[in-house]
Amino acid sequence: MSDNELGMFLRIRREAVTPEDVGLPPGPRRRTPGLRRSELATLAGVSVEYVTRLEQGRDRRPSASVLSALADVLGLTASERIHLHRLTKAADGGFTCMNGATPPTRAVRPTVRALLDRLEPAPAVLVNRLSELLAWTTTYERLAGPIGLLDGSPPNLARYVFADDRARVAYPDWGRIADEQVAALKQGPFRADTRIAELADELAITAGAAFTDRAATVPSLPKSSGVERLVHPEAGELRLAYETLELPADDDQRLIVHLPADEATSAALDRLTGRRPGALRAVAG
Repeated sequence: MSDNELGMFLRIRREAVTPEDVGLPPGPRRRTPGLRRSELATLAGVSVEYVTRLEQGRDRRPSASVLSALADVLGLTASERIHLHRLTKAADGGFTCMNGATPPTRAVRPTVRALLDRLEPAPAVLVNRLSELLAWTTTYERLAGPIGLLDGSPPNLARYVFADDRARVAYPDWGRIADEQVAALKQGPFRADTRIAELADELAITAGAAFTDRAATVPSLPKSSGVERLVHPEAGELRLAYETLELPADDDQRLIVHLPADEATSAALDRLTGRRPGALRAVAG
């Protein structure tokens, strides 16, 4: 598995930027996608040798000014810039925001449970850093229960996606879902966290290359919003828009709220929950 998350992130972002994006001509035939290292170096005001060292992991502590210059050229969003700075801190083996030996938080504060109650009839679930499902709404239970996602004590989303054959039926875009689960596990100290390291070792055995290849290549920045497809045995194929809300650091939990991304999904959820039509309106996904 990759121990060079900073270099991987910079390379992937560089390859996603076209010459036209930064005002350069397309030029002759290119052997690699996106910007060349030399182009990124010139625009950022550093040497191409330095960009190479960063991407290869031979230099993992660039200055704040260099990071800002690279972020400007790569067109990073605010969240991506924060993530980039975190990766430079994580390059120090002794750095972690939390004690890696501390078990993941499973306690759910009363106010968070009350919030889940207020979110009905939306499918919503509370997840900790180990991808364990801690609490959920009734509608989420009606979605996740029949596909086997709530099996286990506690249920575990990453384990379901990689180790349960039912996940590949439930998620038509399984590959993208799997990428996101790996990115979520890698967000933060990853293997410096003993509990996540144990889960990663388990998944490396049970899922093999489907997990290990992603752990070596998928950057540690999961999407906080998007649309996913879910095939439900009763409701059929659903398109669900999701938003991820991070709780305070002491909780170390995130709340994932789903909403129907089209009218057909809205109607299917109403039928599934026995609510009046339009109880959960579709949002643009």
